[in-house]
Amino acid sequence: MPSLKDLKNRIESVKSTRKITKAMQMVAAAKLRRAQESAEAARPYTERFNSVLAGLTASAAESGQGPTLLTGTGSDETHLLIVMTAERGLCGGFNSSIAKLARARAEELRKSGKTVKMLTVGKKGREQLKRDYEDIFVSHVDLSEVKRLGYANAQSIANDVLSRFDAGEFDVATIFFNTFQSVISQIPTEQQIIPASFEMEEGAEASFYDYEPDEDEILATLLPKGVATAIFAGLLENGASEQGARMSAMDNATRNAGEMIDKLTIEFNRSRQAVITNELIEIISGAEAL
Repeated sequence: MPSLKDLKNRIESVKSTRKITKAMQMVAAAKLRRAQESAEAARPYTERFNSVLAGLTASAAESGQGPTLLTGTGSDETHLLIVMTAERGLCGGFNSSIAKLARARAEELRKSGKTVKMLTVGKKGREQLKRDYEDIFVSHVDLSEVKRLGYANAQSIANDVLSRFDAGEFDVATIFFNTFQSVISQIPTEQQIIPASFEMEEGAEASFYDYEPDEDEILATLLPKGVATAIFAGLLENGASEQGARMSAMDNATRNAGEMIDKLTIEFNRSRQAVITNELIEIISGAEAL
């Protein structure tokens, strides 16, 4: 049975931990608001951008031609999986859910006889996948020094991916991230970015606009931006999801710490009462012996 001193030390330790988790919860809540605003503000632009590209790609499909980023290499033998996670932990299952989805996709491709390569963004995802897939890692992007994500960060990642595609290192590229829905709900998402695939809006027609210059030239300029835009949107969704997951995880940790303090306090009081009772019994026994 723990001594009173041990119990008191444990109570103080848990109280200190509760202060830390409460502070982290408040910091995550403050960061979440800004990250959520950024993610939500990017969605209309991304949707409209994809809508325009959908019209262009539909027109290009009618002609049977188009840039390689759209039509592909004619093969799907080599896949590049771009796994985007956080640089820090203490955010519940946020990083694990992305890594789990990427791992499942990698195993599915391997069973189909495909070659798989991985590019990781964020330290935590790389750590989780390192044991099984270190031999297929091709690059890593460290964003630990970035205070606020910007389009330039996504553009840098996109440039690396596009240069590898131009060099013939892969045929298909897919990004993995969490889509933010709420503080308690983040959805692991898989999105193919090369070859690009865009859906037409309901009721829209590919030939509604006449483009000058022709569609192929415009697509050659816009498709690389589309890759960067998809990566940027994924990073923003990840940023909001990470803070939401961390806020929820720290809230649970704070509640658990409070419950543990209550239990330890009850145990401490019972132990103290037992010690006092024993001392009284010894005093009474000693007095009766006299």
